[in-house]
Amino acid sequence: MGVLNVTPDSFSDGGQFLQPERAVQHALHMLDEGADILDLGGESTRPGARLGGDEASATSQSKPRPVVTEEEELRRVMPVLQGILQARPEAVISVDTYKSGVARAAVDAGAEIVNEVSAFQWDPEMARTCAELQCGVVLMHTRGQPEEWRNLPPEPDITALVEHDLANRLLIALQRGVQRPRIVLDPGFGFGKNFEENYPLLAHFDRLHRFGFPLLAGTSRKSFVGRTVGQRAGRDAPPWERLYGSLAAMVASILRGAHIVRVHDVKPAVEAAAVADEVLAAEGGA
Repeated sequence: MGVLNVTPDSFSDGGQFLQPERAVQHALHMLDEGADILDLGGESTRPGARLGGDEASATSQSKPRPVVTEEEELRRVMPVLQGILQARPEAVISVDTYKSGVARAAVDAGAEIVNEVSAFQWDPEMARTCAELQCGVVLMHTRGQPEEWRNLPPEPDITALVEHDLANRLLIALQRGVQRPRIVLDPGFGFGKNFEENYPLLAHFDRLHRFGFPLLAGTSRKSFVGRTVGQRAGRDAPPWERLYGSLAAMVASILRGAHIVRVHDVKPAVEAAAVADEVLAAEGGA
């Protein structure tokens, strides 16, 4: 899954693909490099981002009043979505959004998957909308909202928390009519987890297989990778210096059973994933 953010402020590639023509060309390049899915996002959910419009709206269980309006998100996303499908009608596109209106418009225009970072927490209409659209759905674990992440208390067993919360979100999805074969689970590396918590979550990623759903891992260029690879220099490595660490984390997730990996650097990831797949095949795991 290749990442395509058409935002001015995403943590890694914000501002690079604001022009629809440039975004479409980058999408086609990722497809040529081996991306199976393009994940198109029009609003940043980086650490510290404020999703709610005021202090009263900042709870993860209530619908935030977005700083990026639905109209603005659609203005960013739709020309790129349409341009990609015009050039490559066979392309599989995921829309990265928590807004039901954006999800509906994108799927109506040809997107096949909704990548929902809040797992139906931030928009009460999203679960019903995805059920009606009969699209694929990625339910990602998020602990709180981006503006709260830096102040969250440590979690003694982050994997158990993710398992518990995803079980709850799965129940909601199924109760609202989302069909089981359309669901993928994502533990949400970096989303409400501190630097240290991401490694136990990666080490115990295979515990999520008990749910019986395909698993997605998104470790590419995340801050916990930057902290680790920057240790020798005494600083966190910036996103553009996290390629090799990102590949290592991605391979670790594949060896723990990830079915889909979300990446910024497609060609290196395709090559590294091919090696990981051969290891799994050699041990009878693929």
